[in-house]
Amino acid sequence: MNKAELIAHIADHAELTKTSANAALDAFIDAVTKSLKKGGKVTLVGFGTFSVSKRAARTGRNPKTGATIKIKAKKVAKFKAGKELSGKL
Repeated sequence: MNKAELIAHIADHAELTKTSANAALDAFIDAVTKSLKKGGKVTLVGFGTFSVSKRAARTGRNPKTGATIKIKAKKVAKFKAGKELSGKL
């Protein structure tokens, strides 16, 4: 499912226009992004938790040349599915 399909699904099930559903989805994404940038986490009971994880610097290998390269440390977004969501899968 891509963003357009998700917006159409939200609009159908919540009886909203696609424009309203798009605005709601964009607001949700913006709120989660801002919270993660501040180092916080977003927990939706029954769905899951969005959080930030630190990935340490490491050495890797260029698959084309085989040369060893250094990969910088960085922060990555992480999602852990909640118990209810996991049970439905």
